[in-house]
Amino acid sequence: MQFTLRESRALYGLLAETTSDIILKTNCEGFVVQASPALEQLGFPVPNMLIGPHLLDLVAHTHAGIVGDSLAAAIEGGRVGRWVEFPAASADGTEHWFELQLRALTDAKGKVYGALGVMRCVDERRAMSDRLFAATYTDALTGLTNRQAFISMLEHMLDDGPDGCLALFSVDFFRAINMKYGQATGDGVLVVFADLLRELLRGEDMISRIGSERFAVLLPRTDPEQAEAICNRVVRTLGDLRQTVGESRMAITASASVARVAGTLDETLERAEMALFVAKAKGRNRLEREKV
Repeated sequence: MQFTLRESRALYGLLAETTSDIILKTNCEGFVVQASPALEQLGFPVPNMLIGPHLLDLVAHTHAGIVGDSLAAAIEGGRVGRWVEFPAASADGTEHWFELQLRALTDAKGKVYGALGVMRCVDERRAMSDRLFAATYTDALTGLTNRQAFISMLEHMLDDGPDGCLALFSVDFFRAINMKYGQATGDGVLVVFADLLRELLRGEDMISRIGSERFAVLLPRTDPEQAEAICNRVVRTLGDLRQTVGESRMAITASASVARVAGTLDETLERAEMALFVAKAKGRNRLEREKV
């Protein structure tokens, strides 16, 4: 379908007035010379003068570089740029994420005189991505990271160079608790223990639920002696308390182990698992370090 110049301008105006997308036009220096009313949602008045705000005024300073590069590519290359995402510099201080695509504007002789851009809010899409990420890497019961996330973090720790320890915890007699009190109470025990780990461990320690009653903790920049002292406090504190879970009041204990993060992932896990086996064999409610 062919449009006359006047019809094209009318169509542009109709789209600009009715869409929630921000449609804007800049000159070659990046100053906004025309924009749709949706620009006002960022707290910027629609330009009613020859020169309005600079395109980068709409962008949080942390992402000014990527948007500036996109503008330069459109102006210099005379082509449609790729979509880029950035947080907007909202006047009210709230953070909203947008994606932007810029297209070079050329005159009848092919000379670039500016850029036409479309900005689209992607808050909902990013929120969905965050929820999917959380569902993939979070244990739904305890809110801790899950085994998949733990493996990734341990691999990253090994790649950065061995400098820390791995601790494993296992709630003692967990199957018996489930059989005697029911699964709901068993779930409550796991939540109680997860909360205790959060309370007693350090902020930099990474806690994961990696199995039914199994928990793993990565302790960065910590030697085995320090890790043993930190994790022994968890075992002792839990053993000294009687917990109320649902309508039941019971003693809960845990066995634990500590191993250096060194060698391969499998080697690190094997040494920690072996030490945990020894802790259970010696009567549970205790911590054992790997044998070196």
